[in-house]
Amino acid sequence: MNAFIDFLMGPMVWISFVVFIFGLLFRILMIIKEINEKEKFILSYLSPRYGLRSIVSWLIPFLPQSTRNQPVFYAVSYMFHLLLFIVPIFLLSHIVLFNESFQISWIALNDTFADILTLIIIFFLGFFAIRRVMVPEVRYLTTYMDYLLILVVALPFVTGFLSYHQFLAYRWITIIHVISGELMLILVPFTRFSHMIFAPFTRALTGSEFGYVRHAKDW
Repeated sequence: MNAFIDFLMGPMVWISFVVFIFGLLFRILMIIKEINEKEKFILSYLSPRYGLRSIVSWLIPFLPQSTRNQPVFYAVSYMFHLLLFIVPIFLLSHIVLFNESFQISWIALNDTFADILTLIIIFFLGFFAIRRVMVPEVRYLTTYMDYLLILVVALPFVTGFLSYHQFLAYRWITIIHVISGELMLILVPFTRFSHMIFAPFTRALTGSEFGYVRHAKDW
C-alpha cells in the first residue's frame, strides 16, 4: 500500500502533468491544422486589439448583456470558475507539497476560509447538476457525460475536505483525492474541461470578428 501511495504522490503526478501539457499541445496543433485546411481566412481578421478588448470586457462582471439576462446562473458560474483556480492553488497543504518538491512557496488561504470556499464550490456543483435536471432547455442538451464531468470536478473537493478533517476512512479518502485530482488534470485536454484553456482564444476570435469585420461589440 505504501508503495502505491508513493507512486501516486510521485511518478503519477508527473505523468498527469505530462499528459496535461502534451495533450494541450496536441489539441492546439490539431486546431491550427484544421484552420489552415478549412478556414484559413480566420487568421486574416484576428486582431490583438479587438481580441483583448473582448476578453477584458467579458471578465468584468455583468458587463455583457447576455449575462444580465440570467444573473443568478452567471453569478454562480463566474464565482465557481474563479474559486476553481483559487482554492487548489492557494491551499496550504498543496503549497507545502509544492515547496517540498521545488522549494517555492507563496501566500496561503486561512484553513477555515479554505473550508468555506470548498463547501461553496461543492454547493455550486450541486446547483449545476440540479439546473441540468430542472431547466428544460438545458436538460434537453444534457447527456450522461455532463453529469460524469460534474462528478469528476466534485470528487477532488469533496474528498479533499473529508481528508483534511479526517472523516471516515482517512487513508482511502486521501488516495481517492489524489487519484481524482490527477484524473481531472489528465482529462482537461480531451474533454469539455479544455474550455478553461481555450476560452480566451475563442473569445479573442469572436471579439476580432465583431470589432474588425462588423465594427460592433460582442458584449
